[in-house]
Amino acid sequence: MTNQEFWQSIQQIISSGFQINDLKQLDIYAEWFITRKLVYQRFSQAEQHGCAAGGTNNVIATILAGAEIASDCLTAPIGSFKREVQCGAQQEKRIELWAKAVGCWFDHTEKTFNTLLGSEIASGGEAHVYDNGSTLVKSIGLDYFVLPILALDRIALHNASFPETRMKVLGFGRNEDLEFQIIVEQPFIKGQQMSDAEISTYIQQLGFKVINPRNWTFATEQTYLSDLHDENVLLSAQGNVFVVDCDIRINTPQLNAGGNRTPSNAVIIQ
Repeated sequence: MTNQEFWQSIQQIISSGFQINDLKQLDIYAEWFITRKLVYQRFSQAEQHGCAAGGTNNVIATILAGAEIASDCLTAPIGSFKREVQCGAQQEKRIELWAKAVGCWFDHTEKTFNTLLGSEIASGGEAHVYDNGSTLVKSIGLDYFVLPILALDRIALHNASFPETRMKVLGFGRNEDLEFQIIVEQPFIKGQQMSDAEISTYIQQLGFKVINPRNWTFATEQTYLSDLHDENVLLSAQGNVFVVDCDIRINTPQLNAGGNRTPSNAVIIQ
């Protein structure tokens, strides 16, 4: 199967509305992705492994978000924020239809998880966090990303860089304001907060350079990393550092952080 044939197959699955045989085919493609029979050139090998570590739901949503969007669905000027919003809406629609077809869609996420897991234990600019015993369940919005594909990139890159706090995608949904949500599960980490200086030292030891200490931003030529404040990095009693949350992205030149990557959605079937 060629790259063109693969994406034609995905477009046909989207167009047909996710019939039973289509869902089986997506599961096959996900297995190819996980075993690297399918190499997704958007990611490095480690990042593809990180995407796979997020589970089959994460892999399939990543593939659906990566498929080309018909030009008649994108009427706003190229490069405009409005066009980006239109693109995001199309990616959301695909994932929603698929998630409803396979049963991993949650309506009214805040009410649902308050009922299932109890009142949220924390919330931030983009996420609501719930206690699930040895794990946390997070309902994460697109506030920082707009495009689902970028939020899904975040999961792949986080899992590649910080596997101890792996995010696994349980499903998708919309909150009471009808905003798209990604539902993830993550290990519960008990530890103490670190100072900005300690966090900076640790991240630089991983090979990142300081870009802007005022908003906790670091980067390599490949990866952009931000939002690493003291609530998002914990030190365990055993002296281990855990990054539990961060804004992590493919470092493109548009981020103005020394990045040199231009993501490609081409695939190679081996």
